[in-house]
Amino acid sequence: MKTQKQVILITGTPGVGKTSVARLLVSRINALYINLTKLAVKENLITEFDKERGSYIVNEAKVRKKVANMIKTADKPIIIDGHYAVFVAPKELVTHVFVLRRDPVELKALLEQRGFSGQKLWENLAAEILDTCLMDALNIMAESAKICEINICGKNVSKVVDEILAILKGEKNCSFGIVDWLGKLEQEGVLEDYLKI
Repeated sequence: MKTQKQVILITGTPGVGKTSVARLLVSRINALYINLTKLAVKENLITEFDKERGSYIVNEAKVRKKVANMIKTADKPIIIDGHYAVFVAPKELVTHVFVLRRDPVELKALLEQRGFSGQKLWENLAAEILDTCLMDALNIMAESAKICEINICGKNVSKVVDEILAILKGEKNCSFGIVDWLGKLEQEGVLEDYLKI
């Protein structure tokens, strides 16, 4: 019986470390790497540029078709990096979805360092606080057992990748519901400082 090709999604809000984790994981398991933003720009799979947010609006249907073709022709595991990966990867081919999570206090400082401000900053913080990427994965993936939430706080990239590899090898359980940023910020009395949309 032929084993299923690994199709691994690395998702999460901007600033959680998706690309660093995905790239190291690619080198550790000799996988094909698909960065959705770079793919959309390179292949001209974009509909417009959102000036207010400073980001591209992708044509999801075209990206979905391109990603499906890349998965079918690949002869090794595939790692797909992007906050909208669950919307464009064929769910029946996906073997794992790793949703990276970062404490909103850390995330805000990191995003501000990267030049995020105004609406773009507050939208991304709200997405992390309100579990948007996790909820998207749960709503789209037929099997919640494929969804693994990873709290990256206090861990370097290598440690996060070790955790992912342990899950892929079956040495560690895949689970979600491990963080509650809303509750944490509320308990600390700073929710209003971080949730401004």
